[in-house]
Amino acid sequence: MKGEINMSNQEELKLVYTGKTKNVFLKGDGNYLLKLKDDATGKDGVFDPGENTVGLTIKGLGQKSLMISKYYFEKIEEAGFPTHYIDSNIEEVTMTVKPAKVFGKGIEVVCRYRAVGSFIKRYGDYVAEGETLDAFVEFTLKNDDRQDPPITKDALIMLNIMTDEQYEECKELIKKISKIVKDDLSSKGLELYDLKFEFGLVEGKVVLIDEISGGCMRVYKDGKNVEPMELTDLILG
Repeated sequence: MKGEINMSNQEELKLVYTGKTKNVFLKGDGNYLLKLKDDATGKDGVFDPGENTVGLTIKGLGQKSLMISKYYFEKIEEAGFPTHYIDSNIEEVTMTVKPAKVFGKGIEVVCRYRAVGSFIKRYGDYVAEGETLDAFVEFTLKNDDRQDPPITKDALIMLNIMTDEQYEECKELIKKISKIVKDDLSSKGLELYDLKFEFGLVEGKVVLIDEISGGCMRVYKDGKNVEPMELTDLILG
């Protein structure tokens, strides 16, 4: 059946993590298989990449998300930036990745080009909604119960979550990688407002991990937010 994992591979797979938008399986060869879901983060049935809970289910979203992830992982690697990506199976909605060690219990790094979402909620006294930002980077802890709190460089180092060098490397990587995504979207008449990536260590090196999908970014066209399903069609034609 479309979207299911081929049973011939089932004996090699061990479920190790059940997430909001994907399940993670350990393969017999030591790599991992990500099985993307049709669930999206949001609230009251409205999609929002900044939310920490599943707000809606969109049929076919997992496959659309995988298509964008494959597209951008390959583009990013072509540009010379390391990732955990190995390959993907669009039909089975799975992506094979290298084993990676997360920082602490997981760190997300956000790159912002416009003041929207949680940024405007926090700093609305000092900036207008939608105002341009100069690739502002912030780090947040992955913790649904605590609403993914932002964390400073000093705190990351003091709590032994990340070294100074790893912090700076993540910051530079997300700026460079985000520009690849931003420029590609711009060439298609789309504007990237913000995106969130996750970084980890693969063989001791800081690399981009997790997924790159419409659920990880806010993209606008002609001043209107583009939903994840539509985004795939606009990007891939």
